Amino acid sequence: MKFTSLLQYVIPHRNTLALIVLLLLAGSIISLANPWIAGQLTQAVLKPDSALIPLKFILLGWLALLLLRAVLGFATQYLVGVTGQTMAAQLRSRVYEHLQVLPLSYFQDRRPGDLLTLLATDAEIISGFVTNTLVQLLPQLLVFAGALVLMALLDPAITLLAMVFLPVYYVVMKLIGRRIRPITSDWIKSWSSMIALVQENLGLIPAIKAFGREPVEQERFRQHNQTVLGHSRRQILLQSLMSPSISFLAGAGLLALLWLGLSHVDDGRMDAADLVSLLLYAMLLTQPISGLANVYGQVMLSRGAADRLLVFFAVNPEPVSHGQPQLKIDHGRIEYDHVGFGYPGRGQLLQDFSLVIEAGETVALTGPNGAGKSTLAHLLMRFIEPAQGRILIDGTDICQVDLASLRRQIGLVAQNTLLLNGTVADNIAYGQPLADEMAIKKAAIAARADEFIENLPDGYDTVIGDQGIKLSGGQRQRLSLARTLLKDPPILILDEATAMFDPAGESSFIEECQDLLRRKTVILITHRPASLALAHRVLKICPAGMALT
Repeated sequence: MKFTSLLQYVIPHRNTLALIVLLLLAGSIISLANPWIAGQLTQAVLKPDSALIPLKFILLGWLALLLLRAVLGFATQYLVGVTGQTMAAQLRSRVYEHLQVLPLSYFQDRRPGDLLTLLATDAEIISGFVTNTLVQLLPQLLVFAGALVLMALLDPAITLLAMVFLPVYYVVMKLIGRRIRPITSDWIKSWSSMIALVQENLGLIPAIKAFGREPVEQERFRQHNQTVLGHSRRQILLQSLMSPSISFLAGAGLLALLWLGLSHVDDGRMDAADLVSLLLYAMLLTQPISGLANVYGQVMLSRGAADRLLVFFAVNPEPVSHGQPQLKIDHGRIEYDHVGFGYPGRGQLLQDFSLVIEAGETVALTGPNGAGKSTLAHLLMRFIEPAQGRILIDGTDICQVDLASLRRQIGLVAQNTLLLNGTVADNIAYGQPLADEMAIKKAAIAARADEFIENLPDGYDTVIGDQGIKLSGGQRQRLSLARTLLKDPPILILDEATAMFDPAGESSFIEECQDLLRRKTVILITHRPASLALAHRVLKICPAGMALT
């Protein structure tokens, strides 16, 4: 992808941008008229008899132009601000949409702080570049070209001298601007690292307090914060150096023009009124030069953000349907047909693995950690794809059907519970947002969660905090189980679903789930002997990927 391809995400309102450019051009024309009016004013003051326009009309006309310029400035600033925020919001939405369709492996290889930077910082940089920098180019070029032409009409020799300084300005911009981009890249990386550290520590607060690591974590954050500050200072130094350097060179050039202009006035080749206009045009000429210096710095800044976004958008999403048929599970027979899979850098985990789980059967998978039990569940849900072989449900290859239709019909209760910062009812109905109160409560009862929910301060309306921090581990797991039972899928995966249950709770769960699970095809991943009572078959998964009865 190229930078131009990114513009489709950040220019949704071309008509508005065109209007902004027109307003800026109108403001530029007024700016070009000011030096001429100043010259006429000088002529009216010094030589009233030879003035083209009476003094009072000049002042009234100038006041009208100032009022018009103020109105144009208000309209421009408002449109730029609103359009910039709209672009940033739409780009953030596009980034978030792409995040949702990326495979699970993408998130396993990256820190959350890097992804948050894409959403927050990089989206703002790109939208700011378009609205505050890109649309300013044409008006600045108009002022630059117009000032040069009008200066040439007044005195070609002085205009030629002004043009001699232009290559000097370019060299200064190039020398300073070329260092901005790598520093900006370093700043983004350090900022991402700091955000990732904060997010990690917020999830580790209990562990930090339990091990007394507060001073250590405070020092770690201080070091990351100082790194961000150091990069910020260097970036600000270069950006602050560029415009004043150009302004100084422009001022020095202006003094040289003034010296030459005064000599032309003494020689009679120019009168005082034209000299005033010419100097004001020369001063006006320095504004787009300084603006172009800022443009160069912003281009370097936005290129770094654009590169990161383009790399992100180039990541292939999960396979979409492209007209693939919807999966319809009539029975729920699962077949792993000579499946092979290995994680990058970890060798082959499953090799020529075959297993058939009949419809309505509950199969328990046991074995050492890392043998591939959870991997089998993830392959079934297509969180990951097999390197060899096929997985079939009711004889249909799951790679040949619509992905969403597959996942809708498989329920997963994972060992690591993932809960919403909302009410108990919100969490149970997460997969079925239209479920009524009776259905939610029925699912909670089936998951042995209703009793503790009723004892919460607000019952089903109790807010449980981030990741259910206000609940115990067993309570969180029961909510996760209730959420899946409400979905009522024909295939159910219980990955250590009773790991947080006490023995009495586990026994009650097993007893009450006998009838419920009998109507489903169930993969039960467990190390707990009591849970094996639910299974028709118990298979031990060895590291080589073989299943033993």
